[in-house]
Amino acid sequence: MSRSLWAVLFGTFTLRFSTGLTGLALTYYLRDLHLHRGMVDVVLGLGPNNEVGPITFSIIAALFYVSELTLSPVFGVISDRLGHHRVMQFGPIFGIVAVLATWATTSLPVIAGTRLLEGSATASSVPSILGFIAFATASDEGLRGRASARFEAATLTGLLGGFVVAGFLWDTLHLGPATFLVNALIYVVSFAIYRWGVDPMAEARPDPATAPSRPRFEFARYRRILGGSHVWLLAPTWIAINAVLGLYTTQTIFQLIRKPDARFPDQLLMGGYDGTQISLGLIVGGILFFAGLIYWGNRFRNLRRTTIILYGVGGGILLVFGALGLNHSAGIPILARLVFAIPLVFGVFVLAGATPAAIGLLADVTEAYPEDRGAIMGLYSVFLGLGQITGSLVGGVAANALGFDGILGASVVLLLIAVVPLARLRRYEHFLGPGQAETLD
Repeated sequence: MSRSLWAVLFGTFTLRFSTGLTGLALTYYLRDLHLHRGMVDVVLGLGPNNEVGPITFSIIAALFYVSELTLSPVFGVISDRLGHHRVMQFGPIFGIVAVLATWATTSLPVIAGTRLLEGSATASSVPSILGFIAFATASDEGLRGRASARFEAATLTGLLGGFVVAGFLWDTLHLGPATFLVNALIYVVSFAIYRWGVDPMAEARPDPATAPSRPRFEFARYRRILGGSHVWLLAPTWIAINAVLGLYTTQTIFQLIRKPDARFPDQLLMGGYDGTQISLGLIVGGILFFAGLIYWGNRFRNLRRTTIILYGVGGGILLVFGALGLNHSAGIPILARLVFAIPLVFGVFVLAGATPAAIGLLADVTEAYPEDRGAIMGLYSVFLGLGQITGSLVGGVAANALGFDGILGASVVLLLIAVVPLARLRRYEHFLGPGQAETLD
């Protein structure tokens, strides 16, 4: 891969690292919000907050994805006009402002606004990054598979890395809200990578002779492209899978770290864990997921995208059953609990394959519309956002009603929903692009 492609992937890692760091640091912040007062609160004389419950937390967590899914298509179209390299630099700037504002206050309405702003950081950078990747891999099927897998690896290892570091910074090093100031510096690193690490001449430039003749932001053209695209066959499956991932990156962690709920004394995973324990667990999970991304990303030449997605759904269900057994293993010797770790480990590894396969399908769609790669790849964030919002809100309701068992039950339902449209998507898969060979299963 070229230097610019590697720079884009590394910038994706640092950008998502910041997203994960803020996401989990904010979880700790909201857990203890009634104990903190921000600089702005002191100046304005604002009093302490009440404790934050599961429903309030899920709403605040979902706001990030509301911003991401609504603005990603807009920034995708803008990146096709202005150039992917230029627009990918917008995200870190939004992120810096968001984390500094979060550090300065404990006001829930303001924090809600910072989640919208940080969602804008992702919305502005990801479509342009994916548009760049789609262009750079247009003539090489193997490279597209590797780049798609590495993009997901950069995304998810960045998120998990941010989660891990958040626990250590907040609880182990006792930085508390100053963690958000550290994150502002990481956003600066992301900006520097995009600004000086990516060659602006490495992508196709918008044609100035034709650009002025198009409607402003090309909304009409964008609607026509999407209206006739088979990409909507992918949408239900990808949204459902992202909803499951959303459960595991928001509500699940919140339940693990909050005060144990007396209503569910028989559930081992219902609260009481500290940031260091969460970070260690995320390290293990992140390694497994990363290994799965690399393995399945290298199978694009041998397996259909839909086959890999189907395997991923099966891995997710296996993961749920392992976690369910672990949740009800109180009183069982610690070594005996390792039995439940086997389906957990294998499930995480197989589930990882679903995400690069979905990105590969979306990138295939852009081959028919080479001048609109950013607009089409912006759907990645739309599907991700819809899934994460669904997962966060469903997880909040399920956890409030049934504890950790509710989260696991919701995961199974979402995974089964993901399977329903997959058969139809498989029948039309050859319409999505030139990536399927005659010998495929």
